[in-house]
Amino acid sequence: MDRVDRNAPLVLLGLAMAASVALLLILTRDFTFIQDSWEFLMNRRDPSVDSLLTPHNEHIVVIPVALEQLLLRLFGMESARPEYVLLALSLAATAALLFVYVRRRLGPWPALFAAAGLLFLGPAWEVLLWPFEISFVGSVLFGIAMLLALDRDDRNGDLAACAFLALSFGFSSVAIPFAAAAVVDILQKRGARGLGRAYVAVVPVLLYGLWYLGWGADAETHLSLHNLLASPRFVFESAAVATGAVLGLGTSPYDGSVDPVWGRAILVALIGGFGYRLARGSRLAPGFWPVAAAAATNWFLTAFNQIPGRDPTSSRYQYMGAVLVLLLLANLLQGVRFGRRALLVGGAVTLAAVAVNLVVLENGRDSLRVQSVLAEADTAAIEIAERTIDPEFSLDTEVAGTTTLIDVQAAKYLPAVEEYGSPAYTPAELAVAPDYARRQADVVLAQALPLSTLTRLGAFAPGGGAENCVVLPAGGAAPGSEVRLSPGLTRIELAPGPRAEFSLRRFATGEFPVPTEGAPGGSVTELRVPRDAARRYPWYLQVEASQLARVCR
Repeated sequence: MDRVDRNAPLVLLGLAMAASVALLLILTRDFTFIQDSWEFLMNRRDPSVDSLLTPHNEHIVVIPVALEQLLLRLFGMESARPEYVLLALSLAATAALLFVYVRRRLGPWPALFAAAGLLFLGPAWEVLLWPFEISFVGSVLFGIAMLLALDRDDRNGDLAACAFLALSFGFSSVAIPFAAAAVVDILQKRGARGLGRAYVAVVPVLLYGLWYLGWGADAETHLSLHNLLASPRFVFESAAVATGAVLGLGTSPYDGSVDPVWGRAILVALIGGFGYRLARGSRLAPGFWPVAAAAATNWFLTAFNQIPGRDPTSSRYQYMGAVLVLLLLANLLQGVRFGRRALLVGGAVTLAAVAVNLVVLENGRDSLRVQSVLAEADTAAIEIAERTIDPEFSLDTEVAGTTTLIDVQAAKYLPAVEEYGSPAYTPAELAVAPDYARRQADVVLAQALPLSTLTRLGAFAPGGGAENCVVLPAGGAAPGSEVRLSPGLTRIELAPGPRAEFSLRRFATGEFPVPTEGAPGGSVTELRVPRDAARRYPWYLQVEASQLARVCR
């Protein structure tokens, strides 16, 4: 029976890790590159010192950039699948290290509960489903590895901890809290082991400092007096939200909104409970203080740089927050013996939390899927318009329908496609894509080709019209009144009367998402449609006019 008790948590951990990897890959099976990944693909795909060392959103990103460049050369750009696989495996590895850390302090079953909660942490859906967040995950992975190496309390452990901390810094500035943990560990053990092991923290921090002086100092910062004064509240809220996330509380499974009220209550109860234990003579485990330093450093630094979108409830902060909460609890509860009943309750709570968090994870997946679909549709439009597109054309917010493709410029994107393949929809795939994707592709195409109009006032000829003209009766845009266009020049001849409106569609159905300037009565408008790479899919014109109109080839 004891052997079963020893092995069962390991077996269940393996199953949970496999299930997590499979689930994440299923949820992202039709995803392409999204959001900030395009910054690496467009601006940093060629190896150089600057491409590796230039900060991204204040973070050092040396290893993530190097990994993106490696994956690009190994697998091309046709599929983002390799980076989703890498993220899923990194998340599983991080949970495994958390399991080891907690097991050393509380035993295998509590360690399993902690690892399972992290593997299926739905409120952190941005980190679990967005490969760009491997920068955060990598820092956490090697940060926990550093803490485990410090547990050895010997020279080999210190050497490994130094290397792991350096690797953590290579992924992102999220390594700074783990550097604070290393400093506290060094100071704690100075009486027994001296300060000669200060290199564990000094060497990685020195390397980071050199990077900061050379490149990081130019990064944007949001430090302000307001943020400094508001930081204690921010830290409490961050800890509360993370506590609620671990327990499956506070994040709505319906709309993803976050209410930290449950987390606040539980956090206050935990603080009160542990405070009572200390007052009764209990002592904190030595490992608590390094983790407490990491938690305080992480949450205060985040507070100092708070701006809209970087609130305690932000999904991307829940992963690190949950890890810190679990590490703190492991040290606070160290020495507590859990009976079978307590373990059953812990298992039930974990299963309930995972069930709720899976719903939150799926909702987050739906949000990111919109970004992926728009990326495939908008880049498809660039490729279709390749013959005539302006090299400076870019998918800015107004054109792309999203803020996440601003780094995609024709002059950068098309050469990348030629060298590494295309991640975009083919015209046939675009024709059956979701409605919002087809609509946005029409908007992008109209400007990328571009479509153009020239209106001549008073040029309408009452006796005009010929075999190549379609006559539209007066009375506006009746159902079925759309006119199929061919590449080249089309004339829209408008009889005298009020102003008319012209709009177009191509891949969209049920709407004409591309308006033109329209034209006054009695005019002739020349509409130019350049040839492109999707000849099987023509443009359609809708004329909304109270008077007779002719559309002539």
